[in-house]
Order: sequence, then C-alpha cells, then structure tokens
Amino acid sequence: MEPVAYVRARSVEEAAAAHAAHPGARYLAGGTNLVDLMKHGVETPRTLIDVSRLPLDGIEELPDGGLRIGATARNSDLAAHRLVRSRYPVLSQALLAGASGQLRNVATTGGNLLQRTRCGYFQDTSKPCNKRTPGSGCAARDGVHRDHAVLGHSPHCVATHPSDMAVALAALDATVELRGADGPRTVPVTDFHRLPGDHPEQDTVIRPGELICAVTLPGGAAGLPSAYRKARDRASYAFALASVAAVLDVDGGVVRRAALAFGGLAHRPWRARHAEAALLGAAPTGEAVARAVDAELDRAEPLRDNAFKVVLARNLARRVLADLAHPRT
Repeated sequence: MEPVAYVRARSVEEAAAAHAAHPGARYLAGGTNLVDLMKHGVETPRTLIDVSRLPLDGIEELPDGGLRIGATARNSDLAAHRLVRSRYPVLSQALLAGASGQLRNVATTGGNLLQRTRCGYFQDTSKPCNKRTPGSGCAARDGVHRDHAVLGHSPHCVATHPSDMAVALAALDATVELRGADGPRTVPVTDFHRLPGDHPEQDTVIRPGELICAVTLPGGAAGLPSAYRKARDRASYAFALASVAAVLDVDGGVVRRAALAFGGLAHRPWRARHAEAALLGAAPTGEAVARAVDAELDRAEPLRDNAFKVVLARNLARRVLADLAHPRT
C-alpha cells in the first residue's frame, strides 16, 4: 500500500492552490477511471484533491440557446436532461452508449473528457508502454492491436481514446472551460485532446494544475438533426471499435452544415474535416455521402490486425448520414 494524502477542496481556487502545493497530485471527482488506474499501479498520485463537492454540477441554458454544462455534472443527469435530449440528441445518445447505468450515475463530464486509454498494454505495468513510461516502447504496435488506432497514430503509440461523450462534443464544436494558476481559459474540444506524436504520455493540452470547470455547447448547433452510433463487441458495457457522431443540416436539398466525428479510431475524437468539406453544398445522395466518407477514411493507416475498423467506420458513417439526410417518418 502506498500512502495517499486527501484534500477536500471548498472552491476552484482552493483546488488549484492545493494542486500547486502537492507535486504529483490528481483531481478526484467520480473516480471511475482514476481509481481503477491506481489499483493497477498505472496512476500513483501522492495526493488526491476532491472536487466532487464544488458547485460545478449545473446545466444552464445560455442566451444563444446553447448550454453550459458543469464539470461535475453526472453523465446520467446530462443524458436525461430535457434540453440535451431535445437540442443535442447526439450527446444524449453518446452518453447512454457509454458504460453502465451505475457508472453513469457516478462519472462526471470533466472526468469523462480526461479518462485514459483502455489499451491493455497501458494498464499492464509489466509491459512496455510509451504512454505510461515514456521511452519504454509500444508493445501494442507488434502485439495485440485489434482495438487500436487506424488514424493519427505514431511509431510511439497506437492507443485510442475511449470516450463516447467526447466524440459527440467534438461534432458539436463544444468548448472546454479551464481554470488554473494563470486564470481561466477556453479550449475547443477538437483541440483539447492530442495526437500521440513523440509524446503519447500527454493526452490533452491541459496545463499542470488546471481544472475543467465546464463544457459549453454552442447555440448554433441546437436543434439540428444529430445522431450517435457505436459498434462494439457486445451489446452493452463495451468500448467502441468504431463510433460516429454527426450533425447534418439539409436545406433546399443541399447540405448547409455538416459535422462528423469518429470515435475508436484515433488517440483523440477524430473530426472528419475532409468528409465535411466534401458534403457542404452537395445534395446528400448515397453516392455523395459515400464519396465524402471515403475522402476521410482513405487516409487511414490500419495496423496488421485492425483494417476491419476502416470498413466498420465507413459503413457506420454512411448509415448515420443517410438517416439524418432522409429521416424516416
């Protein structure tokens, strides 16, 4: 047993100060990922700073019709919220596709964004992993990598980001509100998670000691047709082999707005900019949708055993976009 100090923060400022005063500290909210990693010996914080009781669990309507979601809002509450279900169905669907009801009752918005990869080599401290121990190597690249990345990976890491919620937030152009020693700042969700590059140990652009305070959904996406679909090895409680979040606005027979994000394919939620560009201004025919999706996934670089993910993601995206373009009545 390793001793761990515990601090219960009474304000955001107190939490940031406590983090600065305790090297190696970690923020604790729901703990559904952090505590598991501590049990495996992957995470070894010297201090846990409990932020679960901070007043950051609100879900507020904004003047532009958007929503501000507090960092400690529970996944189950967010998925069931009336305005989320009516204005941003893609987010509600993504949350309900993740984990179990028991976990959603505990997991938080901020913690969901910060959860770490479920790569088996990352979680096994007897195996080399550049994400866990920089410079040690990537056992997955030549090992068991069926579930791993086909987009944006590097020689140093082929892990995927596990969140369902983050994929929906990427398609919605959400922003993350952060607060640290240098004050508040905002980061687009699409820029919040990093590709592995030479530093796969850095999952996000969050600075040491910064605390996620809220996520903001823009009013411009409110009420637009949107959907999330996920393929996995079993019907529930499994991480995505591939998933798709899409927002599609068709007016006058042509696409006026398109947002597409993939999950389960990369080190971060993958915003499909090439596909979106191909869709804008086009009639959403089956052929046009297929060409747009191919424009994105033709850039994939599958590993030895996971080329099936490209086909899976292609079919998911085509179906989701087709259903949004031509909804069944």
